[in-house]
Amino acid sequence: MPSTSFNRRRFLAASTGALTASAVSRGQSDPRPPNIVFLMTDNHRWDLLGCAGNDIIQTPHIDKLAARGVRFSNSFCTTSICAATRASILTGEFRREHRYTFTMPPMSLQRMDRSYPALLKRAGYRTGFVGKLGVEVDRRAPERIFDFYRRRIASSTRNPYYREAQDGTVKHLSTINGDDAVEFIRTSEANAPFCLSVSFSAPHPEDDNIEQYIFDRRYEDLYENAVIPPPPVPDDSYFHRLPGFIQVSMSRQRWFRRFDNPEKYQRMMKGMYRLITGVDEQVGRIVGELERQGLDENTVVIFTGDNGIMIGEHGLTGIWLMYEGSIRKPLIIADPRLDRSRHGAAVEEMALSFDCPVTMLDLAGVEVPSEMRGRSLAPLLRGESVDWRQDFFYEHLYERETIPKSEGVRAERFKYVRYFERNPVYEQLFDLEADPHEVTNLAGDPMHAAVLESMRARCNHLRDSVGGPYVRGM
Repeated sequence: MPSTSFNRRRFLAASTGALTASAVSRGQSDPRPPNIVFLMTDNHRWDLLGCAGNDIIQTPHIDKLAARGVRFSNSFCTTSICAATRASILTGEFRREHRYTFTMPPMSLQRMDRSYPALLKRAGYRTGFVGKLGVEVDRRAPERIFDFYRRRIASSTRNPYYREAQDGTVKHLSTINGDDAVEFIRTSEANAPFCLSVSFSAPHPEDDNIEQYIFDRRYEDLYENAVIPPPPVPDDSYFHRLPGFIQVSMSRQRWFRRFDNPEKYQRMMKGMYRLITGVDEQVGRIVGELERQGLDENTVVIFTGDNGIMIGEHGLTGIWLMYEGSIRKPLIIADPRLDRSRHGAAVEEMALSFDCPVTMLDLAGVEVPSEMRGRSLAPLLRGESVDWRQDFFYEHLYERETIPKSEGVRAERFKYVRYFERNPVYEQLFDLEADPHEVTNLAGDPMHAAVLESMRARCNHLRDSVGGPYVRGM
């Protein structure tokens, strides 16, 4: 492997033009490569932020990022489950291409060598990872692609939120994640670019804990007197419109743990809100440390989630399915080099999970591998008019009896879903403009037969472009 100093000189020489596009638009010139801080939450719906219009949840630090950056109001994952989505973010590939999810073999060293942190490290960046990787990888990969590695996850009573920190005290994991991130920033060299990825477990529940959402006890009184609005279409009549295989799926089973009566719904949602506010506090610490170290004017901060979560709509919860609550997630990019006219902008174009690694590489002036399916969001950040995607392919291929496999297309107006292992195949078609809560399935409506056929053909085309029909073990 070439030396870091050689890579950094080559990197600086090759990337000056790409790096300074926004600075030049302000009449400035700054040839330094930007630092990148990539912040990600787990199971975080797009609408659980103050800046997204939620007037109950308290997320002042994330809202501040949005106020000085750009918020993508239509941000989606292409597979709603953390293992597959995080593999897509690392590699820039669809699930059918990287072939990773739970129960699958670790991701190979060859594939990890094409991941965004590996590419940035080879280009001269100091790379750090904090929190939930969510992907099993070749044992040699972490040391190879990260200079600083603090992997910690909360997902069950075996991997709890409260645990012993390095200083011997017991802390909430979100705070430990913040401690590790601050340490990385403090130990970085002022004149060397870095990419720090911080992946919070919050607001993911401890799945086998009766309380589910284990928040920092300092927030116990927060939201105590709030009344969280009920989810869209919560009535049983909507649930009974669903096909039987969804009614008995894991999405219903976990609904009983969290949302099967109004009191439990309020308790669980307040726990989720407190976890998100706990993350927000750590975002404030991280951004504050950048400011204290004089790094904030040349550090791009990206905040996103891995996937959304259903919170009781249709009598369901969890991820997996292609409903909006499951696939739609937050995305904010704050680039201090942007013209001030872009501060607080909201972009409506569809952004996908694997646009993030491509955007990071683009902002750093690093060549994007042909295997990466995403597109750089940098032109949209700058407010440029771009010929952009108008739909995307969704897939869920996890081998589990209580989670039906599905694939589909989410377009600007219509959404097509098919559960391809059912006999006969079960299809859904929703008009998101007329029916944003996805109540009325138009797949059997003769008036929409042409739309159904068009969306079905589009799904086939997109599926075939990324690997073709599902084969067991894929």
